Amino acid sequence: MKKALRMGAAAIAVAAVATVGAVFNTGHTSEEYALSPYVQTAVLRQGASGGEVKELQRRLKEWGYYNGSVDGVYGKQTVEAVKYFQRKNGLTPDGIAGRSTFEALGMNDSVKVLDNDKKPSQSNQGSQYTNSDLYMLAKCIYAEARGESYTGQVAVGAVILNRVASSKFPNTISGVIYQKGAFTAVSDGQINLEPDKTAMNAAQDAMNGWDPTYGCLYYYNPAVATSSWIFGRKTVTTIGKHIFAI
Repeated sequence: MKKALRMGAAAIAVAAVATVGAVFNTGHTSEEYALSPYVQTAVLRQGASGGEVKELQRRLKEWGYYNGSVDGVYGKQTVEAVKYFQRKNGLTPDGIAGRSTFEALGMNDSVKVLDNDKKPSQSNQGSQYTNSDLYMLAKCIYAEARGESYTGQVAVGAVILNRVASSKFPNTISGVIYQKGAFTAVSDGQINLEPDKTAMNAAQDAMNGWDPTYGCLYYYNPAVATSSWIFGRKTVTTIGKHIFAI
């Protein structure tokens, strides 16, 4: 009986360690990262490693804050990149990636972990979309905004997804994009261009929930816009050459 109890206690201890590892893992391989969404930890700081660090590095690199390798190792160069990002975004430049930094980077799964929601991100907004949806969104981003900053490209994707979620527009990505008169890139044929990696990443970030427009349904370039109606929409933010409005 005592032996059975000891074995049961050991099994519980192993299960507990496995559970903690799933949430606070700091040593995942590149193969594990490639096969699953990035692994969420608590707060990332120098010495951490794993899939979430790779995601942090990838985003910082895409936006010009980080020049090192996306290797999943939170070293001194990553610390300095995080500080740089924090300074530019009005955050405390401590080099530690916590909730406010995750939120500013659009790393919503990480925010959820720090909000005590440690379940895998199956409810993530992006899970409702297919690879075909991702590709279609990237095509429109590339056609409409390939000359814009990375944030500006994500913003265009976010507007499309905001329309999908709105009862005022079609409820699919292709429906929104091909709605008559909605996008210049459709009418002039640029929608048929092949999207690059940046546009694909921007589409994925938009699907993951990053919305630099704060819920906007419209955007336009005031230098070339011809519709007087669009100028009457309430401006929320300006990113690059585009004004985003509701």
